[in-house]
Amino acid sequence: MRRLMVLAVGTALCTTGLAAAAPAAKPAARPAATAADPTIPQPGWAPPKNAWGQPDLSGYWANATLTPLTRSRNITDKPRLTAAEAHQLEGVFTKALEDADKPTDPNESTQAVQNQFSKSELLKLRPDFAAAGGDVGGYNVAWIDPGTHVMEVNGEYRTSILTTPDGQIPPRKDGKRGGFFGGYGRDSYDSYETRSIGERCIMGFGRNAGPPMLANGYYNNDYYIIQTGDTVAIQVELIHDTRIVRLNGTHRTDGVRPWMGDSIGHYEGNTLVIETTNIPERESLMGSWKNLKVTERLTRVSPTRINYQFTVEDPDTWAQPWGGEYDFYPMKGIIYEYACHEGNYALPSILAGARRAEKEAAEAAAAAKASAPAPAAAAPTSGKVRPGGGRAPAPGPAPHLIIAS
Repeated sequence: MRRLMVLAVGTALCTTGLAAAAPAAKPAARPAATAADPTIPQPGWAPPKNAWGQPDLSGYWANATLTPLTRSRNITDKPRLTAAEAHQLEGVFTKALEDADKPTDPNESTQAVQNQFSKSELLKLRPDFAAAGGDVGGYNVAWIDPGTHVMEVNGEYRTSILTTPDGQIPPRKDGKRGGFFGGYGRDSYDSYETRSIGERCIMGFGRNAGPPMLANGYYNNDYYIIQTGDTVAIQVELIHDTRIVRLNGTHRTDGVRPWMGDSIGHYEGNTLVIETTNIPERESLMGSWKNLKVTERLTRVSPTRINYQFTVEDPDTWAQPWGGEYDFYPMKGIIYEYACHEGNYALPSILAGARRAEKEAAEAAAAAKASAPAPAAAAPTSGKVRPGGGRAPAPGPAPHLIIAS
């Protein structure tokens, strides 16, 4: 199991212009121009109700997308793309994926294959994929499912998931730069307990489970929502997590901080509102956790879309709340168990490799010490040879006589 620690969520917009030549391959078909746009609520349509009279949000959903979390300043300052720009970018990325997924020559060396991949169009679009396939045991394109569509919300092709004015995460009050995802350091090799919680199969390496729930840009961006009269359960494919949302409850006061925080919910008309607090430090958001509150709103806007909005608040960290928005769309198929522990060969191998590196370093140091030339004999000092060997101290100034008063 390879844990990708490059956590740029969907950076396809970051390194490519929109004026690329039209590709030969086409992305998955979008609705015909004459069909109703599923991202726009249609007059007269209302979401179906379940047995408890709640708006029906249940089923299998996905949120994989080309749209990155933050807007790429290298491409545009616009919050939206035109339909033509969005479709062109989708085509370029789909063609790049297809080219990178072509069979390789079994007679070529691994280095030759990597050299070809390093020059691929895919890496120009998603340079972070170099980490996915470049490291030992890394995945190639056959194992990834990053999404091939620009995120469309209410008929608009968004250039970022964030809805802040500039599409960026607001600066912290203290000026520090906290990582968007918490608990994912990778430079400690003393014990499995100091490795990332993703490598330990405790939580996913991205923020799929949330809150907020975000696509990780690589794979397994799928969800299964189950509703009952007093609970909503959200099963997250990566990494076998299930969020439990208690309806019409109150937040816990016992100081316990579950991995996905303490979520309570209620319905406002056709919208499920979820408020989460008590988020643990290892799941911090930009360094915020102790007083972090995330509010999520899920609204069924059409038979095939759930609009998802989130708001992040922490008055100790940011001057004002901020957030983002995207649409869930139907998942193809169902979710199977993500058997992380059963396939986790990486963690013992990482620690074993560290122990071997330490052993080799110690052996090299010992060998260097053994092969080092003996130190030169000390030069004789002045002074007369004493009877029986040794030398008398060299003459020096007469000692001072100190008389205590």
